[in-house]
Amino acid sequence: MADDRIRRRVTVHGRVQGVFFRDSLRRRAQSHDVAGWACNRSDGAVEAVFEGKPEDVERLVRFAEGGPRQAEVESVDVNDEEPEGISGFEIR
Repeated sequence: MADDRIRRRVTVHGRVQGVFFRDSLRRRAQSHDVAGWACNRSDGAVEAVFEGKPEDVERLVRFAEGGPRQAEVESVDVNDEEPEGISGFEIR
């Protein structure tokens, strides 16, 4: 049911590229049935969209705040968006 879905856009700043951040997000998203995508930005940040059940999306947001072991997260921007009903998770 689309009514119980939320969508968050996160931008993660710090040492987050080249440390398997996007793939770690993808694996966790798939295991928690969260749709979306993740991409490296030219400014060195990782940007991602998570869409799914609120508790699952929040779990991914919390993971993004720490990232995989090799990452050094300095800050995370989180914004609410309207769900689009997307499926799957891709690395862009």
